[in-house]
Amino acid sequence: MNETTDFLPVSQEDMHRRGWWWYDFLLVTGDAYVDHPSFGPAVIGRVLEAEGCRVAILAQPDWHSAAAFAAMGRPRYGVMIGAGNLDSMVAHYTAAKKHRSEDFYSPGKKAGLRPDRATIVYANRAREAFPGLPVVIGGLEASLRRFAHYDYWEDKVRRCILMDSGADILVYGMGETATRAIAAALKRKTPVSELTDIRGTAFLADGPEACRFDAVTLPSYAAVASDKRAYADATRMEYAEHDPIRGRALIQPHDGKVLIVNPPAMPLKSAELDAVAELPYTRWYHPMYDALGGVPAIEEVRFSVIHNRGCFGGCNFCALAFHQGRMVTARSQESVVREVEALTKLPDFKGYIADVGGPSANFSHPSCKKQLKYGMCPDRRCLAPEPCPNLDADHSEYLALLRRLRAIPGVKKVFVRSGIRYDYMLEDKNDAFFRELVEYHISGQLKVAPEHCIDSVLDYMGKPHIGVYEKFMDQYRRMNERCSKEQYIVPYLMSSHPGSTLGDAVALAEFLSRKGRQPEQVQDFYPTPGTISTCMYHTGLDPETLRPVYVAVTPREKEMQRALLQWKNPAKRRLVLEALREAGREDLIGYGKGCLIRPDRPAAKPGQGPAAGKPGRQAEPAKPPVKRPEKPKRKEGWARPKPKKNARPAEKKK
Repeated sequence: MNETTDFLPVSQEDMHRRGWWWYDFLLVTGDAYVDHPSFGPAVIGRVLEAEGCRVAILAQPDWHSAAAFAAMGRPRYGVMIGAGNLDSMVAHYTAAKKHRSEDFYSPGKKAGLRPDRATIVYANRAREAFPGLPVVIGGLEASLRRFAHYDYWEDKVRRCILMDSGADILVYGMGETATRAIAAALKRKTPVSELTDIRGTAFLADGPEACRFDAVTLPSYAAVASDKRAYADATRMEYAEHDPIRGRALIQPHDGKVLIVNPPAMPLKSAELDAVAELPYTRWYHPMYDALGGVPAIEEVRFSVIHNRGCFGGCNFCALAFHQGRMVTARSQESVVREVEALTKLPDFKGYIADVGGPSANFSHPSCKKQLKYGMCPDRRCLAPEPCPNLDADHSEYLALLRRLRAIPGVKKVFVRSGIRYDYMLEDKNDAFFRELVEYHISGQLKVAPEHCIDSVLDYMGKPHIGVYEKFMDQYRRMNERCSKEQYIVPYLMSSHPGSTLGDAVALAEFLSRKGRQPEQVQDFYPTPGTISTCMYHTGLDPETLRPVYVAVTPREKEMQRALLQWKNPAKRRLVLEALREAGREDLIGYGKGCLIRPDRPAAKPGQGPAAGKPGRQAEPAKPPVKRPEKPKRKEGWARPKPKKNARPAEKKK
């Protein structure tokens, strides 16, 4: 498996070992080269290979000059460029704009092996190395930056990425279909300037007459850069037309040019998804990384299976709806079974399938039958704030698949670790999936994402109200009792999302305190390019209603909102006290049952108390007598797991 020739070539020496003295396409990526279907460059490389193309991979090249690009030799037809599985700025910086110390998509987790704004940098270096050669950009970074977009790190609206990269054409979304069409046209010697009718692509033109589809004109780059209302209008229109069935092309004037974004490509059908998933991936990182510590990102997906694409959940802070789209498609059961059977034959397989899922694990078909003819509704969501009456909440296909996978010889457990949409699960009138999920497919903890407890904040997030989560928790507890299981919930929570005030953050902390739970990790809202929530953050407007939205934009308030959700952490104490006082909630500072934090200890007067004469210490204040409450009963889903009864005791010292 680790023979170099099993991978796509990464150097001229690799090509020569294959007997290649020329090749067709160079794929440049900001990630290390991992030949696995969870990694976009590997998928595109294998898809082109299946079309008869000779493809070479240039992973994390030195971008300081064009030498690393030229070293591979000039490809015959073009260069295809992506930043990797993440936006390069997200890969480099935290929500607090601090440099990350690790990069799981790089060998040995080493940070800094790709440049900031990698797509732009790589495209310009490719232009230097190969003048006149077509340059195609794609992947998540290009997809989410295809329009004029707010950039959190520069705190300004940037032009569409085509302008700054100088690329000829951009592929957005899941790009197999568009990439095949581009490659076929370039092999026919069609000039790249004539590739204007491919769905799922964008290009620059001199005027709107170059558009080949019915189109809508967006506010220009100049308008959205200077007028926040125009930016909100543009965002609403971009999302409304992002549909492969009813969506129209979008035109946005840009500094003397016109950006034309063609309608989305149709999602791959099940048979097409099967074919992509079953291409000859090695499912491992290239051996050139062995001495560097390997590529840690492979560990999460090594024995996982991608079952579906798309997400009709439509959370406003998530980029999936704008990248993969809201229309869900899934692989056939037979294809997934074949993949798992192949995994059982790997020498390091221990019997555990880590995940069978996708963006949302329990989505396995379109949300309703109407969308197959009319597309996704432009003016409402499938699940929030309440489920659509047309929602087809049926887990029977997914459950049948899980049952088949459990029965495969060599498989001990099949886990579901992708996000579960509990609101969708509650809509299924048949509880068979819920029961078998609890009985067979949870590795002690189930990950779900309530995100917040204030309904108004959840509305801005595009999430169901908290009552739905509490209903799910009640049923989850009862289902665990029914199955004689003791399993827990890991709730994902978010601070500082647009619409969340300091008072809302305090209310969330109170909610968690009542549940007897404090999360060890909290996700601070991260304004990534292209999302509706990022539009709210930048404009202070809800793009759907154009009504004002409260936004915590100062680092101080964002820190306070996050600290409130970790109020027991001693390192957060100062911020928690500050936040409670600023919110007018001093009633939560004290010794009572409902208090979150104790007050500061008063300093001792000179010459008094046990600390007298010892500089730098404070006297211990007299504490009011507090009756120790009885130990509360464990609340299902929020308590820490107990040690196993048959756990091996520590050996006694001899």
